[in-house]
Amino acid sequence: MDTARLRDLVSAEGPFASVYFDDTHATEDAAKLLDLRWRELREELSAQGADRPILDALESAVRSGQPPAGRSGRALVAAGSTVLVDTELEAPPARPIARLSELPYLVPLAELGESPPAHVVAVVDRVGADVTAVDRDGHVVDARTVEGTDHHIHKVPTGGWAHRNFQEHTEELIKRNIELAAEHVADIARRIGAGLVVVTGETQARKALLEALPESVRAHASEVQGGGRHQGAADEELDRQIRDLLSRTQQERRDRTAERFRAALAQPTGLAVQGLEATTTALREHNVETLLVDRPAEVEVLAGSNPTLLGMQEEELKAHGVEAIGRRRADEAVAVAAIAVNADIVHTGDRLDLTEGFGAILRHD
Repeated sequence: MDTARLRDLVSAEGPFASVYFDDTHATEDAAKLLDLRWRELREELSAQGADRPILDALESAVRSGQPPAGRSGRALVAAGSTVLVDTELEAPPARPIARLSELPYLVPLAELGESPPAHVVAVVDRVGADVTAVDRDGHVVDARTVEGTDHHIHKVPTGGWAHRNFQEHTEELIKRNIELAAEHVADIARRIGAGLVVVTGETQARKALLEALPESVRAHASEVQGGGRHQGAADEELDRQIRDLLSRTQQERRDRTAERFRAALAQPTGLAVQGLEATTTALREHNVETLLVDRPAEVEVLAGSNPTLLGMQEEELKAHGVEAIGRRRADEAVAVAAIAVNADIVHTGDRLDLTEGFGAILRHD
């Protein structure tokens, strides 16, 4: 999970209310079910001591949110009267979560709320392509039609050398049109850091566009059937295929991260660590590239006023000049510290069995 969008949480003052719930809109009574879910969450937060402003801020966000399509979950984090995080989840949580605490609770967000990679969708035919670019926040940042010429492409004369010359000319026009579209796809994919390029449309045209892409872009490209020019991702079947590809890309990223961790942990130079003792030490040293989380132990860590000053022994923090030492839940404090040091957070699920539920890939040994 890219934590750049969560940076404001580090400087915000608590207490924080963190809620995760089923936001599925797949039945006629979905709105009523959502109202019941929210009432239960509000009562639970109120019982934990949440005050009126924070509850009203969350309720306003719940009731004004755009209903998602189909099965979905939602995450909200608020402090004071401000909602700081409001995001759709890949899937509903196994159970609703409502927590009021001094720090935001972000482990479920790492598990279910990782933003899909930036991606490009190209719907192509012999004349050109409709190209849509979407950033990591799900915003369309570029949408345009890239066309060459269709002059003579649809005319089919007959007879002898004139026919052969015409066919050669037509093929050259198509080739130029595809190359023009591929050039734009490659340019916008590089600019947004696309982790996925989806190519669809006419069969021969999409194959030709894939071949025309530079290797660095083609490595992230997938070909899918369906989709027509000037329709783009509005086609329901194409939209479903794109969602499946994005989900697969996210899972593959988690697989690669877990494999990197295993390989680094096996090295004698030690570019990976696990367990709270080693992970908090790396966070204090701002030496965490990626924080890994699976099932965090329900324990506390010692903490100073700076979010990165965490440890398991008082001596560790006193050595950094910390005089007022408090206690924080590990499953909250460690994630906030990772955000503070600009580290990614990856929930590994069942891929790893991390000691105490935490591990880290380091920036340097």
